[in-house]
This record gives sequence, structure tokens and C-alpha cells, in this order.
Amino acid sequence: MSRAVSGRPPGHALLRIGRGSFLVHRRALVVVVALAVLLAAVVVASLCVGESLVSPVEVCRVLLGRPSPDRLVVGTLRLPRLVVGLLAGAAFGVAGALIQTVARNPLASPDVIGVTHGAGAATVAAMSFGVVSHNALPYLSVGGGLAATLLVYVFAWRRGLHASRFVLVGIGISVALGSLTQLFLTKGDYLVAQQAKVWLTGSLNGRGYDQAAPLALVLLLALPAALWAGRTQRSVSFDDDTATALGVRLDQVRLGLAALGVVLASVATGAAGPIDFVALVAPQIARRLTRTIQIPLLSSALTGALVVVVADLLARRLFAPIELPVGVLTAVVGAPYLMWLIVRTRSRSGGTTS
Repeated sequence: MSRAVSGRPPGHALLRIGRGSFLVHRRALVVVVALAVLLAAVVVASLCVGESLVSPVEVCRVLLGRPSPDRLVVGTLRLPRLVVGLLAGAAFGVAGALIQTVARNPLASPDVIGVTHGAGAATVAAMSFGVVSHNALPYLSVGGGLAATLLVYVFAWRRGLHASRFVLVGIGISVALGSLTQLFLTKGDYLVAQQAKVWLTGSLNGRGYDQAAPLALVLLLALPAALWAGRTQRSVSFDDDTATALGVRLDQVRLGLAALGVVLASVATGAAGPIDFVALVAPQIARRLTRTIQIPLLSSALTGALVVVVADLLARRLFAPIELPVGVLTAVVGAPYLMWLIVRTRSRSGGTTS
């Protein structure tokens, strides 16, 4: 009765901003606010902790642009690295949400279906053989990610894009590209190959505004496309017959969502390296927190940023003064989660067929 009177689905509220009004999911809004507050607290903690401890008050003074004796440590040494982690985590989170929506499979993510492996192979080849300048690496990563996705799309297409075939083909392409990357490492210069190996683990060490700038630009330019993706996700989540009956052009919509996810994941890989499992874990955490039908993009972005920043903080302090690559920490959490997800998916499919 209340639904008929209000005209709103249950669990939703009408948010008015100026002359406009938006229908928002109440729980999703609460989750977004909670994630934003938690992320802000972790950001301050990350800027406080290091070889020398800085008080939260001084960190806030630096962030607000006020004079502080810790401006060099916080603003010059720690903040640029943190910005790269935030942007890369957000990009991985949104990319994973989009690709899992297209594949309709929680196992699908840029690092599973070959996107980050394609970006990584292209970047390692450029680093090992010195074919391009260092500033061009993020753009080369995009080309490698797009090429890998195109291969997956071509081999998985058989009168349509089947979700399970898309994931299986992507895993095969990932293995092949991983072998190709190892070949590049053995053929290139030894010192450069060692730098490439560190980059392949996903590390924020030495990252700064030079890497953050192209990533921030891509995220800004992708904002209109992300708004469109958020509106389109619900229709793509339906089965093919239902979506077609609703007038959705599935092939074009899936291609657009996948292309956006690939670009975001590839640019993030070029900036911070292939930080594995963030794009796999973040969307599923966000979906379980919000309990929405489709994977929420904003919550996925915040969750991805939170995962990367927390992992980087732990990587810096767990074995100090030894600093681990952030990708090592995300792999420690992500690999068991992937195995649990595979077992859970198998048990569900087994229960369905029996």
C-alpha cells in the first residue's frame, strides 16, 4: 500500500538536491557514508604512521594547507603515494564491479580475465626493452589491457557472450600473458627486469603525482560514463530474454560497460602496478554491505580505495623497516577468498543440477 502511494520501491528514499530529485537506496546511502568516514580515518592514520610518527592534528593542518613543521614528511613524502593508492583502489573497485556485471559472475575481475595481465605484459615489455618513455607507460597499459580484452571477447563470442565461457577464456588468456611477461623479463636488461618484477607485484613505493595525474584525469573523464553505467546495470543484470524484452541492446551495453572497466583497470595498473584481487574482492564486499540487486559503483570505489590504503599501511609497518609491496598483502587476502568463491559457486551449481 505504501509502495503504491509513494510510487517508490521499498527501501528507497527520494533525495532532493536543488531543483532535482534522485531515488536512492537507504542502506546503500548509509554504507557510502560509513565507508567515506572509515576511509578518511584510515587516510589520516596512513599519513601519521611511518619512520617518524606525526600527530593527527599536524596531518590535518597539512591537509588544510596550514603551516606545519611536518609539511615535508606528510605533504611531500607520504601524501603523493597515498593519492595514487586512493585513485588506483577506486579505479580497480569500479572496474571490477563493471566487469562482474557484464559477466554476471563474481569470479570475473580484471586480474582474472586477463585485463591487468595484458596491461602488465605491455608495460613490462616497454620497461625491459626501453621502447617508450616512463611517462608513457600508463597509456601503454591501456593499450595492453584493451588488446587482452579484445582477445577474450573474440574467443568467448559464440552467437552471444556466455558468462562462464567469458571467464574461462579470460583465465586462459591470463595464463598465456603471464608466460609472455616472464619471457620479456628474461630477455630484457637485468636491472630493468628487477624493477619490472617489483612493479609486477603491485607497489606504491616511489609513486607520486606523475602517476596520479593521468589516473585522476581518466577518472574525471569517465565520470559521465560511470553515471550512465550505474543506470544501466540493473537491466544488464537480468537474463538475456528479459533484458531483450525490455528493449535493452545487450551487446552494445555490455561492450560499453566492459570497455569502461577495462580502461579504468588498465590505467590503474599503469599507475600502481597490477595490485591483484582488489577488483575481485571490493565489488563483492560492497554488494554484501548494501544488499542491492546490482553491484553499487560508488560503494565499490570506496571499498577498493579502502582495501588498497589499508594494505599499503600494513605493508609498510608489519615488517618495518622492510617494506612489502602492497600487492603481496592483497594477494594474501584475495587468494583464499577466490578459492572460497570457486568452491561456493561449484556447490551452488551442483545443488541446482541435482
